[in-house]
Amino acid sequence: MNFPLTTLLIDDEALAISRLKRLLSKFDNCFDIIGEAGNGAEGLSLVEAKRPDLIFLDIEMPLLNGFEMLSRLTYMPMVVFATAYDQYAIRAFEEHSVDYLLKPVETERLERTVQKIRSFIDLSRSSAADDDVPPALHPADNLMRMLEQMRPKKEIYSISVKTGDKIKLVPLSEIAFFEAEDKYVFLSTLDGQKFLTSYTVTTLADKLPETFVRVSRSTLVNSHKINEIHRHFDGKFLLVMADKKATKVQTGSTYGDAIRRLMEI
Repeated sequence: MNFPLTTLLIDDEALAISRLKRLLSKFDNCFDIIGEAGNGAEGLSLVEAKRPDLIFLDIEMPLLNGFEMLSRLTYMPMVVFATAYDQYAIRAFEEHSVDYLLKPVETERLERTVQKIRSFIDLSRSSAADDDVPPALHPADNLMRMLEQMRPKKEIYSISVKTGDKIKLVPLSEIAFFEAEDKYVFLSTLDGQKFLTSYTVTTLADKLPETFVRVSRSTLVNSHKINEIHRHFDGKFLLVMADKKATKVQTGSTYGDAIRRLMEI
């Protein structure tokens, strides 16, 4: 990445964009402003089309706010938030972007932003030139993690499984546990049926509600369908499930704390 950085300004306030352009013109060797957008929807299209090095982004905007816009991008540039949020609210986002600017933006504060950008790029270059130094983490990586954490999980009520030429929906309330066998993951129902799923245990642990608890590398149980808990050796537990077979599930040694917290034992 080289200077000047291709830059987009995204803000629904024309005066804010005009002021920022004027301030950035004092650093014309750092920024090459290649476009402007007046709302999140326009910003989304412009970023995808122009693929800039950097964007200055407002948060509260019509159609899509700043975070909604970022969450829909397939290409993520460096981000500097320019917002009217007070400094206490914006601190939560500071570590996830290059920097933030409070409106009205002042020249002295913008100078610090320029220094932060230069430092990041210099660090990236030195990391790339030295094989022994791990590459610098792009601020966008942290930003995407934050957005993913903020995004609400879709509520799930059933798991689809294939039976012959049909797709069957198994309600979560009827599932006792999931268990991996070799490269496959099966779900077991309360009435003793077993179905092959198309998910990994890790995917299920992320996808399912908190009532489903991972108790080992290979097993995920429905905590509402545990009948008994027995202490086992090496910090492990033996769970007796409420299914027709009264299946015994052994927990992994590194998952004991999660079970204790869950059952308050």
